[in-house]
Amino acid sequence: MVRTRVGYAGGTTKNPTYRNLGDHTETIQIEYDPTMVSYEELLGVFWSNHSPTARPWSRQYMSIIFYHNDEQRRLAMETRDREAAKVGGEIYTEIVPASEFTPAEAYHQKYQLRRVPDLMAEFSAIYTDDDFVASTATARVNGYVGGNGTCEGLREEVDSLGLSAAGSEKLLKMVCGSSR
Repeated sequence: MVRTRVGYAGGTTKNPTYRNLGDHTETIQIEYDPTMVSYEELLGVFWSNHSPTARPWSRQYMSIIFYHNDEQRRLAMETRDREAAKVGGEIYTEIVPASEFTPAEAYHQKYQLRRVPDLMAEFSAIYTDDDFVASTATARVNGYVGGNGTCEGLREEVDSLGLSAAGSEKLLKMVCGSSR
């Protein structure tokens, strides 16, 4: 991942917020390097990390894929159909054209990372709120803390994440069960 942001999309309400979401859905905006991961691989992660056969109980928390071009639409529908065949049930995930994305409030960003005070303190000393949200390093660490990525991958990039030696060791222990 290059960067991720959580926010709101798919509705008509102007300037949605968590307390005034209107008809928007909570979503994530992902910026990625297609030479490192394909859109289809990202869709695979999407399908494996939620229950697409569960009916949404509100628009706020519905399962939705926003596509940006015909190829993304085709792949989203193809993987949806593959998932439906695999689970043998109706898929409630909507596939719709991308619309305006409004970033969520700063305190909603990088949820997994925010649950690790030591690492948050390090990044808070480095970044303003906007830079924290836009940072590739915080997106990468948030992913690792959330259980995504491998120990080997972290070992390869830990020195580039901007953490202190103690922060790097803490992250390595969390992800790998041991440090360097």
